[in-house]
Parts: sequence; C-alpha cells; structure tokens
Amino acid sequence: MTAERVPILMYHAVAADPSDATRTLSVTPEAFTEQLAVIADRGLTPLTTADLAARWRTGRPLPDRPVLITFDDGYEGVHRHALPALAKHGFPATLFVSTGWIRGAYDTGGGLDTMLDWGQVRQLADGGVEIGGHSHSHPQLDQLDDARLRTELTRCRDIVADELGGPPASFAYPYGYSSRRVRAAVRGHGFAQALAVGNSLARRAQGPYALRRVTVRRTTDAAEFERLLDGRAIGRTFARDRALTKGYAVVRRTRRLRRPA
Repeated sequence: MTAERVPILMYHAVAADPSDATRTLSVTPEAFTEQLAVIADRGLTPLTTADLAARWRTGRPLPDRPVLITFDDGYEGVHRHALPALAKHGFPATLFVSTGWIRGAYDTGGGLDTMLDWGQVRQLADGGVEIGGHSHSHPQLDQLDDARLRTELTRCRDIVADELGGPPASFAYPYGYSSRRVRAAVRGHGFAQALAVGNSLARRAQGPYALRRVTVRRTTDAAEFERLLDGRAIGRTFARDRALTKGYAVVRRTRRLRRPA
C-alpha cells in the first residue's frame, strides 16, 4: 500500500445477532475489535473522509499508512459496539446516516434493523466520528427523477444540519450507485466529497466524488482483512460482486431510459 492508494473500509451493522436483512454486511463486535487491533498493530493512521479529501484537494501530505473506517446507514451497534472500540484506540471514523432511518421525528420506518437515535448520533459526533449524509430514505439515487433526487439530498443535508449544528461535508451513495447527474447534484448540495463502493483502494485520481471503498463482511476473516488493508487480491475477492454490479448497472440504465417522463 502506498500513500496514494488508501484503503477505505466500508462497514454496516456491528451486531452479534443482526437481522436477516443486514447479516451478510454485518460484523460481530468481536471481529470489529480484532480488526481495529490489526490496524493499530500495523501502525496505520485512521482518518475521517473529510480529512482525506481535504488533504488530496489541497496537496497536503497524508500521514504514514492512512486508512479510513466508515459505516453506512446508521445501525445502533455502531454506538453500542464500535464507538467504545474506536475510543480505546483513539481512532476517528465516518458514519453516513440515512436520515429517514434514524429513530426520531423524521423516521420513515424503513430501517433494516435497530437503528441509532439522534442522541446516539450526537454522541458519536462528540466521540470523533464524522457524520456524513447517505440520503433520506436510501433509494438508488441514479433511478430518481431530478425532483426526487433533490428532495433526498436536501432532506438529508438539512436534517443533519438541524440535529448537529452544521451541514455534513461528506456523502456516501446508497448501494454505491451514482451517475454524472447524481454526482453533480451531490456537489451542488454542498457536499465536498462522496464515496462509492467499487471494492478497490481509493486514489486521488478517482476524484473527490467517486472515491472507492472495500467491503468488510461477516465472512471477512483475519487473512482477508489483512489483504484488504494491503490491497492484495482484492480483484479476486470481489470478482463476482463486480460482475453482478456491472450487469445490474446495465439493467438499471435500461429501466431508467424506458421510464415515462
């Protein structure tokens, strides 16, 4: 791994007994604790999404062996299990919240498991976790018309700003899907950077609105986790995922073109 190729780890739920809907993309609390210990033992330097993007945007040097720890959606286990483990090492992280899934006044009831409430989100922010946006209701943004896309981004941005006292700087695309139109809209709503998936290491050349991440799953064992950090054999690890994603992208583009105006 070089300073210009940065592993951005994508987590979802951290739970001993996750729901069926989140099981594949969850990790156990024990596995998460062990993975943070590997990061510490190897002397990696965790950054927030905003810090990485700002350094690449301004040309400021990165610290030695950077890594990003990110969470999507807003599951309660990020507060219950991940926050104490992060605090033990003094590691920052980034949580991307789907504001309509967070328990409270804006809850749409769409969460896939037990979700955070806004008090817990504030405690995470106070504990060194950057809070980013992840849309309001977690749709495939590239399938929305312009009006619905604006609503998803505006609601997400404004709710986070109201709850935390300032707008989010970073965004993550639900399901990892975006398009040129979606990226332009994200930028137009004031987000300074955005993360996709891609299952490869992030590079400055990807641009601030298409930085790639690698997925940490329940089946990710210690050896595979080390390979993710090093960028070794990622292509083989996620080959099936990439093929499915590319095929589904064609289907989604065709579906959108056929949709009536």
